[in-house]
Amino acid sequence: MMFAFGIVGWLCALLGIWVTVMAPQALASLALLGLYAVIALIGYLISVAAFRATAFGNMILLGPRQFPELHTMVVTGANELGMRSTPTAFLYNSNGMFNAFARRLLGGSYVFLTSALVEANDDEQVKFVIGHELGHHAAGHLNLWLNILKLPAYLVPFLGRAYSRSRELTCDAIGSYLSKNPVASETAIQMLACGCSRMNQRMSCDAFIDQERMVPPIFGFLTEIFRTHPRLTRRVAALRKLAQRP
Repeated sequence: MMFAFGIVGWLCALLGIWVTVMAPQALASLALLGLYAVIALIGYLISVAAFRATAFGNMILLGPRQFPELHTMVVTGANELGMRSTPTAFLYNSNGMFNAFARRLLGGSYVFLTSALVEANDDEQVKFVIGHELGHHAAGHLNLWLNILKLPAYLVPFLGRAYSRSRELTCDAIGSYLSKNPVASETAIQMLACGCSRMNQRMSCDAFIDQERMVPPIFGFLTEIFRTHPRLTRRVAALRKLAQRP
């Protein structure tokens, strides 16, 4: 659906440009469009350069000499997914905020892990998280040209959010595949709700999945359609179903 609406949107845009070109004031209109494109490109390049400066100057670059156990997880996962190159991975101080994300900047692939998330999770759970973020790269979610093609589809109400939620479920499946540990995969997601390393090994995924039945159907639907990520109970339940565990 994203591709379909994206293609239709770009065709409409091209038609609009063609109509503009045929108009008497075409030259001025094209010059204005070109100016907007140049400004957007310059803004993008500046933001990328600033982000890279922030990452390399203020975060911990994982490597053979810096947290090699985390670096090995990234390298092993990338190789298992058949990626052409291993993404550059960073660990950074999130001041207690749980997060991990993947980015692609000017052809370079990056994975970012927060200190709070790594500290609260055990090694098997961290392996799932790394696999999830590698999944965004391996599945083409961050491909610049594909995202440009799908860009007009985000104008369709709720479609972009639904697509984002679908991507997260896909990457959960990839992370679970790489971790080879269904229980650790489920608890890694549940830790986003718990956030307490002391209670890590005592969590019950069965009880957490049962909470999904307590979500009011109508308001559960209404709150979810505005979210970029599925609610955590649904993500854990989806992994349980994927692993075909009772």
